[in-house]
Amino acid sequence: MLEVWLASVHVPGTAIACGEAAESEGFDGISFGDTQNLAADPFAGLCLAASHTERLGLMVGVTNPVTRHPAVTAAAIATVQVESAGRAVLGVGRGDSSLGHLGRGPAPVEVTDRFTAQLQRYLRSEVVDMDGYPSEIPWIARSGQPKVPVDVAATGPRMLALGGRLAERVTVNVGALPDRIAWAVGVARAARREASPTAGPLGLGAYLVVTAHPDARVARQLARGPLAAYAHFSGMPGAPATNLDASDRAVVEAVAADYIHTGHSTAHPGESAGTGAPPPRHLRHLDDAFVDRFGVVGTPAHCVARLSELAALGLDRVLLVEGRDAAEPRQQRQAHHCLAEEVLPALRALAA
Repeated sequence: MLEVWLASVHVPGTAIACGEAAESEGFDGISFGDTQNLAADPFAGLCLAASHTERLGLMVGVTNPVTRHPAVTAAAIATVQVESAGRAVLGVGRGDSSLGHLGRGPAPVEVTDRFTAQLQRYLRSEVVDMDGYPSEIPWIARSGQPKVPVDVAATGPRMLALGGRLAERVTVNVGALPDRIAWAVGVARAARREASPTAGPLGLGAYLVVTAHPDARVARQLARGPLAAYAHFSGMPGAPATNLDASDRAVVEAVAADYIHTGHSTAHPGESAGTGAPPPRHLRHLDDAFVDRFGVVGTPAHCVARLSELAALGLDRVLLVEGRDAAEPRQQRQAHHCLAEEVLPALRALAA
């Protein structure tokens, strides 16, 4: 059955309530991003959520090889695994907002590859060669919990292949275009087969910006902030143009060129401080047609149909990024109600 997770951030003081709400509403899991300048620590937040939930999956979505050492990362997520009795997942990527707020670009794929390989060895309590020094974390094996699965977030073919080779799961970040998701899933699966024909199955998911609302115009407005954050990955230098038509390619490249990390995933960069700052300039490139194609946006029935179509491409799970706009709290609450009370039950019924 398709797993439905909420991709979120750890706002200080809300982790317990966030976990309790997601579990009571029937979601399969939550993820907290590792972006230190914008949110509280995800590992601490997930431990708090673990203490007040029983079945909810708990994922860091995602960390990176620059701000975290592989040994520190392994110990942190293994702690979540113990505190949650085996419900942890570790997402790994090249880093975006976490590094952008330090004046740095995403980590090279080669650096991420080495980090992921070392991390996996630590999580299996194996010896890791740290520049000639044998390093290991034996207490992880003694914890009695299953190995924490690693989930690689990927947009381009090299990261998709990295995930297929080294991780238990790959979550693609290519928007909600069926052809692009099918391509990304195929690249990850091919890499898995080539690396180890006898390896176990590769879990496959997708990050999707989803906003359900009775008024499609309101849904689009709520979706624009987070949709820009996810679209700019596809427009970064070197990003693949696979299954992007000329108009969509022009949009993602313009978003990436104008992207402002202080407005990451928001419609108003001053929303947390109540400054009333104008919308980030990168939002001006997102016309309605692009929002409808790149996101899952519209009435609850429309969102259910779109998600069902995408799940049929071979996805085991979807990580839903909700639309949000601090200037429209009532509409935001209504959209979440539509997601939890209409979209999620309808997806469950279809799966059954």
